[in-house]
Amino acid sequence: METLKITSADVLFVLLGAIMILAMHAGFAFLELGTVRRKNQVNALVKIMVDFAVSTIAYFFIGYGIAYGVNFFSGAETLAQKNGYDLVKFFFLLTFAAAIPAIVSGGISERAKFNPQLAATFLLVGFVYPFFEGIAWNQAYGIQAWLKASFGEEFHDFAGSVVVHAVGGWVGLIAVVLLGARRGRYNKDGGISAHPPSSIPFLALGAWILTVGWFGFNVMSAQLLDKISGLVAMNSLMAMVGGTLAAWIAGRNDPGFVHNGPLAGLVAVCAGSDLMHPLGALVTGAVAGGLFVYLFTLTQNRWKIDDVLGVWPLHGLCGAWGGIAAGIFGMKALGGLGGVAFMAQLIGTLMGIGIAVAGSFIIYGTLRKFVGLRLDAEEAFNGADLSIHKISATAERETLW
Repeated sequence: METLKITSADVLFVLLGAIMILAMHAGFAFLELGTVRRKNQVNALVKIMVDFAVSTIAYFFIGYGIAYGVNFFSGAETLAQKNGYDLVKFFFLLTFAAAIPAIVSGGISERAKFNPQLAATFLLVGFVYPFFEGIAWNQAYGIQAWLKASFGEEFHDFAGSVVVHAVGGWVGLIAVVLLGARRGRYNKDGGISAHPPSSIPFLALGAWILTVGWFGFNVMSAQLLDKISGLVAMNSLMAMVGGTLAAWIAGRNDPGFVHNGPLAGLVAVCAGSDLMHPLGALVTGAVAGGLFVYLFTLTQNRWKIDDVLGVWPLHGLCGAWGGIAAGIFGMKALGGLGGVAFMAQLIGTLMGIGIAVAGSFIIYGTLRKFVGLRLDAEEAFNGADLSIHKISATAERETLW
């Protein structure tokens, strides 16, 4: 990067990308708010906000150094060089890192203690995520060099299908399993108690905020203005549309599935959005949309894994599919730009999943053993809003004075 001429336009470009992805965290918050029951809405909002703050501290002091070998413990005069490009780059990559706890948050909604989850956030963003980030995006530990020597190409993940989404989704799966289902969700006779979304409009608002911000997530992963590519934007659009239509059809017009469909498509296209032909992106998104609907239904109804927002199928599985799809539709034979190898994509994807699962087991297993993860029965019955924050989303009655 040091050999490239950085301009103020590059700084603005990356800064705008960081701001768009920061806005996506509002999308995570409203998506969760609309999906959970009303007695847990405040908790969804507060959790995402505080998680982002904790993520910033963890990434600034620990995580960014692990991933890129960079720290900010020098004078402001040094930090401000190149118009502060290195600082806005940190901001941009922080918004990726902070997506990990935001993803996990949706799976463990309604029954997780607040402070233990903040501790998990610090450890995930400070250690687990940057460990794999450094491997995938900074040539750490020689793994990319080994993949290139073995299969002809490195593992390619342009905007984080695996690095961000698959890792976050698989971390979330382990957290959900260790936490257990919401009380009353599954009956002893095998029946399932419906827990409908509290607000479809807020769910839809969250999905739209995420969808719009995602174009910053993908397009601005170029990180330099002269590397921007309209192909990334077009592929993101086509994958979004493919995911929406597939989820609409597979989900039989269910509004929850319809609004998660574009997110599934966008998760999947991140990795290969700079390489695929738009038709390849459309197929990638459509497969992801159908995959999400099928696996969400399977995990909830048959496997009885109470993943409230479906973060494992949405991020974990669609992200993994995206990593593999980049190795298929990125090939020149299928209209892509080439520069990818299927086996390198497969191994890189499995490596990310393995690191996520191991890290999540260690962190959440330790927290469960020593401090506990769940609200008790009475707290869960009253709702996280009253139990943790001592306030509800709406007043129980109007004041008359």
